[in-house]
Amino acid sequence: MRREDWNARYAAVENLWAAKPNRFLVREVEGLPPGRALDLACGEGQNAIWLASQGWRVLGVDYSDVAVEKARGRAQRDGVEVDFVCADLVTFEPEQTAYDLVLVLYLHIPAHERRGVLGKAAASVAPNGTFLLIGHDTTNLTEGVGGPQDPDILATPEEIASELPGLEIDKATTFLRDVHGEERDAIDNLVRARRPAPSQS
Repeated sequence: MRREDWNARYAAVENLWAAKPNRFLVREVEGLPPGRALDLACGEGQNAIWLASQGWRVLGVDYSDVAVEKARGRAQRDGVEVDFVCADLVTFEPEQTAYDLVLVLYLHIPAHERRGVLGKAAASVAPNGTFLLIGHDTTNLTEGVGGPQDPDILATPEEIASELPGLEIDKATTFLRDVHGEERDAIDNLVRARRPAPSQS
C-alpha cells in the first residue's frame, strides 16, 4: 500500500489496531533485561509504548506520518518517552549491532523488499540481543481468516528464518490467533532469533 493509503486508514479511526500491546510480544519479551529497542513498522505505537513503560529505550519507525503522530500523542498521554520516526523501512538504515531488542510485527511489504528490510534489521541486533518477528503466515490464505490476501506479502517461518543473516534461530513456528466474531482462527508466524556474543579469545 502507498503511504497515502495507510495515512487514510489511520486517519479514519481513533485506533486502527488494538490499543494494548500484542500479547504474543509480551509473552516473548517478558523476562528480558531492558535495554535499547527498535520497533520497525510500529504503527500507532502500542508496542513501543508498552516497552518504554517496562524500562526500554525505544525507537519506533513507521511509514505513515499519521500513525507516527498518533503514536507520539499516545506516548505523551501515557507519560512515557519514545523516539518515533517517520521513514520508509525499505530505505531506512538502522544503526548496526546497536539494539538489544528488534521487533518486526505485521509488516506488509512484498517479499523482495522484506528481505532487504529483514537483513538490515538482523544487522541492527546487538551481541546477545533478540530479534522478534510476528506476521501473517502463508497458510492463513487457505486455512485461516483475515489478513492480507496477497501471497507475496505473506511468508512461512522458514522463509523468515532464512532472511536473518548472522543470527541464531531460537524459534520459528506458527500459532493460532483468535479473531473476534470469526469461527476460524488466524494463522500467524513467530520467529525469534539472537545474535551470539563474540567468542572470547
